[in-house]
Amino acid sequence: MSTTEDTAAQNLSFQAEVAKLLDIVVHSLYSNREIFLRELISNASDSCDKLRYAALTQPSLLEDGGGAFAIHLSADAKTKTLTISDNGIGMNRDELVANLGTIAKSGTSEFLKSLSGDAAKDVNQIGQFGVGFYSAFMVADKVEVFSRKAGDQQGWVWSSDGRGTFAIATAEGIGRGARIVLHLKDEAKEFAEPHRLREIVRTYSDHIALPVILDPAADAKPKEGDEAPQPETLNSASALWMRSKSEITADQYKEFYHHVGHGFDEPWHTLHYRAEGAVEYTALLFIPTQKPFDLFHPDRKGHVKLYVNRVFISDQLEGLMPRYLRFVRGVIDSSDLPLNVSRELLQSNPTLKKIQSGIVQRLLKDLKKRAENAAEYNVFWKSFGPVFKEGLYEDHERRDELVDLARFQSTAGDGLVSLKEYASRMKDGQDAIYYITGDNLNALKASPQLEGFLAKGVEVLLLTDPIDEFWVPSVGVYDKKPLRSVAEAGADLGGIKGADGEKKDEEVGAAAEQATSDLIGKLKAALGDAVADVKVSNRLTGSPVCLVAESGGMSLHLARLMKQHGETAGMAVRKVLEINAKHDLIKRLMTVSGDTFDDAAFLLLDQARIVEGEAVPDPAAFARRLSSVMAKGLV
Repeated sequence: MSTTEDTAAQNLSFQAEVAKLLDIVVHSLYSNREIFLRELISNASDSCDKLRYAALTQPSLLEDGGGAFAIHLSADAKTKTLTISDNGIGMNRDELVANLGTIAKSGTSEFLKSLSGDAAKDVNQIGQFGVGFYSAFMVADKVEVFSRKAGDQQGWVWSSDGRGTFAIATAEGIGRGARIVLHLKDEAKEFAEPHRLREIVRTYSDHIALPVILDPAADAKPKEGDEAPQPETLNSASALWMRSKSEITADQYKEFYHHVGHGFDEPWHTLHYRAEGAVEYTALLFIPTQKPFDLFHPDRKGHVKLYVNRVFISDQLEGLMPRYLRFVRGVIDSSDLPLNVSRELLQSNPTLKKIQSGIVQRLLKDLKKRAENAAEYNVFWKSFGPVFKEGLYEDHERRDELVDLARFQSTAGDGLVSLKEYASRMKDGQDAIYYITGDNLNALKASPQLEGFLAKGVEVLLLTDPIDEFWVPSVGVYDKKPLRSVAEAGADLGGIKGADGEKKDEEVGAAAEQATSDLIGKLKAALGDAVADVKVSNRLTGSPVCLVAESGGMSLHLARLMKQHGETAGMAVRKVLEINAKHDLIKRLMTVSGDTFDDAAFLLLDQARIVEGEAVPDPAAFARRLSSVMAKGLV
């Protein structure tokens, strides 16, 4: 096969992040170089799966020959080359540039930002970013990809030494699919040895459903009287998910997870079962240990592959798994779905809905059992809790089960708690489950809004995920106990019996009440429209003021989230300033008047804003008032 030297040939530069990533991959990341072959074989398998599906509606794609789907390996120790070939769907020029010259879709920039120090050597991290092809540069100083897309007449060759640029040109005589030629480095010549290839394929790729065939070397000559060398199938070439569980080892499950999930971490949980009865299907599913890079992508796409009688249909089928379980990886294979059904029809197929329902029930059942080991379950929750909680808002049918599986940070300690645990230790007189929302756990723990609750020993849930603002009002009640925000104005702690040794409130005389009432009037007049109201707080014990929303209104945290996403229309939140009438600063304020009072009033309001994580609306005025008050205080 020859490369055509014409104007189609171009030298192009890698995306900037790819160049950096290649350096990390080649020099720092992979401690086990042999996994490059697993990655290239997995990519070849995916290419064949895609063509087999596309051919269901376009049989002409298979008319250009290629024979049965298979992956071929050929090695030449003399020239130090290793070739991996497939007869799958292939790539055209634009796809070669997009898939091999850039990996923006894989979140490379985010990945590079996450690397620091020893993290750059962590093989688990790169597995989240789908950059397996680039592992070829660990063993090769030059990589060539010859490819022709199914249905096209023109072939292409892509080549690079991995040092910042790549070349692409037209090529003649290219078969359908892709042929990757690795020019091996001197220290990697072992990968041109047949015995080494057999070992790697049987270790890492035995589960591949297509045959992985080792072709004899081109110059291999039989000894006199011996038969000519024959192609050798290296793997079992059977769909792993169709085998009996008793026949599959833990290592085989792990390697299949690496293949189907394109990850390098260990699966946190494996679910393999066959459903029989009204609907028959087989499922082999995995929950990762680490969260994938695209977990919070706006599309919220799932990554479970659907097969019909071992024929690949789709790996991004909406409706196969609920979106709050999009972190699940694996395969579902059913014989009850028509082989030639379109993806659009599948999305409304009642059989598919039954399959989804059965799978979700099994996953939730397994999670409930795993939750009995708190330490193990916390690993899962810290990775996937923010996504799992989306189900509390979206899945009304299974809400009770999901609520019981949810875990939360709270003021009771650093561990995670369930709502059942929280309810079991509620204080005498406490009739609600209290929570506070915000962006940062440490900031929530220091919030003045918690002071009265902490003083009475009342536990408060600390909610820091954006979804918390939506599922809480949707759920509303747990075990007949309402979920109530501590930030709502009017939160009443009076009926809750405090902890032993709690300092009792002193009786407030009529004169003090009048002074406080007068102060509130003066604050309202000074602050005007900057606040909706000013009230005496029964939640503050150490801070002079705090800012809350009106009862039943949108929380300040939710308002900030909406503003960050450009949703400002109609989102104005009426803020209530609460004052601690027992605080020395508030008592001192009762004796001040004039401009000094006005400056102090706005400084208190800005202080409350800052504590809530809000920006001061007029920094210049804030600085002026602060300087004025400090100057008077230093006299």
